[in-house]
Amino acid sequence: MSKIVLIGANHAGTAAANTIMDRYPDHELVIFDRNSNISYLGCGTALWIGRQIEGTEGLFYASEEALRSKGAVIHMETAVDRVDFAGKTVHATDKDGRSIETRYDKLIIAAGSLPIEPNIPGKDLERVHVVKLFQDGQAIDSALADPAVQTVAVVGAGYIGVEIAEAVQRRGKKALLFEAADTSLSGYYDPCFSKEMDKNLANHGIELHFNERLRAIEGEGSVSRVVSDRGAYPAGLVILAVGFRPDSALGRDHLKLFDNGAYLVDLHQRTSDPDVFAIGDCATVWSNALEAPAYIALATNAVRSGIVAAHNACGTPLASVGVQGSNGICIYGYKMVSTGLSLEAARRAGFDAVYTDCEDLQKPAFIEEDNAKVKLRVVYSEKSRRILGAQMASTQDISMGIHLFSLAIAEKLTIEKLALLDIFFLPHFNQPYNYITMAALGAD
Repeated sequence: MSKIVLIGANHAGTAAANTIMDRYPDHELVIFDRNSNISYLGCGTALWIGRQIEGTEGLFYASEEALRSKGAVIHMETAVDRVDFAGKTVHATDKDGRSIETRYDKLIIAAGSLPIEPNIPGKDLERVHVVKLFQDGQAIDSALADPAVQTVAVVGAGYIGVEIAEAVQRRGKKALLFEAADTSLSGYYDPCFSKEMDKNLANHGIELHFNERLRAIEGEGSVSRVVSDRGAYPAGLVILAVGFRPDSALGRDHLKLFDNGAYLVDLHQRTSDPDVFAIGDCATVWSNALEAPAYIALATNAVRSGIVAAHNACGTPLASVGVQGSNGICIYGYKMVSTGLSLEAARRAGFDAVYTDCEDLQKPAFIEEDNAKVKLRVVYSEKSRRILGAQMASTQDISMGIHLFSLAIAEKLTIEKLALLDIFFLPHFNQPYNYITMAALGAD
């Protein structure tokens, strides 16, 4: 029996812990987590704040009690101060100030990520919040309940910023959305897609401030206005959704790091120290689109990495199959999904990337109900013909379609093979000449 120490118990850590306890009960597992809760689905924060769901109970899918019942030793609200990698010892301090030292045979680091906070004057004022933990959501929800808060500045128009802007507007507040780029969601979609989301936001009353950088947050004790490089705007609440960075403080002086500071791991989630594994948002993933290590902080990737690390830490070799970075968003019923690389991202990465587009109804035109337009772009290599990415958008639920493209990227499918893919036809579901087939047939 070996002793495994796990640092961090959110998505990646919970997956690792359950795998170890369920599959390898003869191993000893000790868990440290600095928070008071585990398994919080942060992707549901905007749904809760925007009152699209009734409460927060369903946003937790695991508990400290459940893991204890399986035999894990758990130290919640306990910060790991340092790791003695040579002595294979974890040093921590609990909420009461007591020191804890624990030796390990294998160490799994699931430290997660930290919100990026712009270094601007006033960011420490009251009612300036980031969006990460359950406690952050509680603070934002409480501020929105104050009638004095009428205008909210959301900084960052990635997935979280766009979702939070919608939630703010659904609560009857004026939402100002600031973004340094010229469109929302620019990290995931090409402009012909992201600009459709911009229209959707504007049509629902979100005030868009693109190509605009925040320079200061002002107020006496609590925020009262924000100042950008274009002007000043009243605001009773500021929500920073600029992005995240990997939390690699514990091992940055010992373990090999990726260019953004994440722990560099192999397909077994093993770091440069053979007895140390890193999982979730603090570690790299293998991108099948890039065919190289990458940093893609998604809960789905975190869960898979936790499962892989747990098996390997317990002595069962298991390799990751890589990821495509599949993701999606639904704002006011408009759905956008993507996987792999956008055209702009592929070209930045050095690929000879080209694309093929198709826009059509989901079903034949004689189907008059529940039949919306679907927009599709497939990005591929002009020379090798390998599919590199795909983007889809519709008010229809077309999310399952992106899984096909995820598998296509993983299996190095060519655009020509996609054109001949067996796709069934029935008017209740799709068109005889499906938009996937038509896009592939239209490729140069």
